Amino acid sequence: MRAQRILIVDDESSLRTALFRVLDRQGFQVITASTLREAEILAGSDQSLDLAIVDLRLPDGDGIDLMTRLKTLHPAIQVMILTGHATIETAVRATQSGAFHFVTKPFNMEELLNIAARALSHKLLAQENQQLRSELHRKYRFDNIIGQSGEIRHVLEMVERVADSDSTVLVTGESGTGKELVAKAIHYNSPRANKPFIPVNCGAIPAELLESELFGHVKGAFTGAIANRAGRFELASGGTIFLDEIGELPLNLQVKLLRVLQERRFDPVGSAKTQIANARVIAATNVDLERAVAKGQFREDLFYRLNVIPIRIPSLKQRRSDIPFLLHHFIHHFNSGKGRNLQGVAPDAMELLMDYPWPGNIRELENLVERLAILKGNGTIETSDLPEHYRARAALPALAPVDQIEIPENGMDFNSAVDAYENALILQALEKTGWNRNQAAVLLKLNRTTLVEKIKKKGLRPPDASV
Repeated sequence: MRAQRILIVDDESSLRTALFRVLDRQGFQVITASTLREAEILAGSDQSLDLAIVDLRLPDGDGIDLMTRLKTLHPAIQVMILTGHATIETAVRATQSGAFHFVTKPFNMEELLNIAARALSHKLLAQENQQLRSELHRKYRFDNIIGQSGEIRHVLEMVERVADSDSTVLVTGESGTGKELVAKAIHYNSPRANKPFIPVNCGAIPAELLESELFGHVKGAFTGAIANRAGRFELASGGTIFLDEIGELPLNLQVKLLRVLQERRFDPVGSAKTQIANARVIAATNVDLERAVAKGQFREDLFYRLNVIPIRIPSLKQRRSDIPFLLHHFIHHFNSGKGRNLQGVAPDAMELLMDYPWPGNIRELENLVERLAILKGNGTIETSDLPEHYRARAALPALAPVDQIEIPENGMDFNSAVDAYENALILQALEKTGWNRNQAAVLLKLNRTTLVEKIKKKGLRPPDASV
C-alpha cells in the first residue's frame, strides 16, 4: 500500500519545515510549496494527493481559491485551512467551500496531527463507500441476470424500461427464481441508485412487530419502546423499499400500506406526526395474489396499487436453455470465491441437469454448484458427482410401467433399479406437495413415519436446503 501523500502550502519557511519533519516521521510522503502557483504545478502532476494543509493568505492568492482548484484536480482530497487572521466569516466560507477543518495559528502540533489523521480517515471512508457503490452497480448490472432465453430477455427488457421511473413494481415468480435480484437491478440502475435499498421480508417478521418495522415508533408507544425508532420506510427515504413476500402482509397493515401508496404518507406507531414517504416501492410474491383477493386474504385495492408494473420471473424449468449459462456462471463464481478449479460439466451429467425439474429454481442450482465446488474441488463434474436424487430421476424415465421396462442384454442390478424407482416415486410425491411430508405420505399411501425414515436413509433433501 502506498504512503499517503500530503501537500503543505505556506509562505512561512520555518512552519513548512516543521510540518514537513513531523509528518515525514509519521510515514507520510510530504511535498511543500510556498505559493499558490507552485502548489498548482505540484498538484497537476500525475501523482495523487490525499491531504493538503493550506495557508489562507498566500503571496499570490487566496488559500480557499487554491482549495477549489485542488479539489478539481483531486476530487477526493481533504483540505485543512491554516490562518493567523481568523474570523467567523472566513471560517464559514472555508467550511462551505469544502474544507475539512479550519485551524488557527499558532496551533498545537499534536492537535494538528490528530486533525490530519481524522481527515485522512474520512478520505479513506469516502473511497470505501464509493468502491462499495461501484461494486453494487457492477453486481446488479443487467448482464448479471444470467441467460439468453426469450423468457429472461423479456424480463431484462422490462427491468430496463422501468428502472428510470418511480412507478411501483410487483415482481412475481416461484421461490428461488431471483425476484430480489431483479428488484436490486431496478434500484441500482435507477436515479435512486446512490440512496438506500431496504429489503423487508413480510413473512419473516412477527405480525405484532411488523408495523413498527415498516413505519417506526416513538418512545412509549408500547411496552419495550424505550426510544424513538425509524422504520424501514424512513430508512429507505430517497431510495427503494423492497417488500418481499407481500402476500404474507396482515390485512390490518395492508390498509396502512395502501395509504402510503395513495398519499405518500405514514404515521410511526404512537405518533401524531405524519411523515412523508419518499421511497420507491417494489413488492414481490410467490403466491397468486389474484386468488388471494378472491379468497378475501388480500385487499383488491392494494393489489391494483402494487400491480402498476407487473414483472413475472419464469421458473428455471421454463427456461431450461439457460441452465448451461447459469452452471458456467456459478462454477466461475465459486472457483474464484473458494479457490477451486471445476472445469465444467460432462455431457451425460449435463443431460441429467437439463432434464431435472428444478423445484428450487436458480437457488437450488446455485446451492448444487457450491456443494460440488466444496466436495469435488476440481476437474469435470461427472454424473457420479451429482447427489442421488438428481441421478435417480433418470434411472427410470417418467416412472414407466413395469411391462415397459426392458432388461439390457448385459443384465441390470435389481436392487439398484428398485431403489432408483423408489427414490423417483418419493421425489415426485415430495415435489408435488412442496416437500410436505404429511401430504407426500398420503399420496404414496404410506405411514408418515415410514416415509420420513426412507427420506432420511436415502439422504433426500429439499433442493434449497443448505449444503
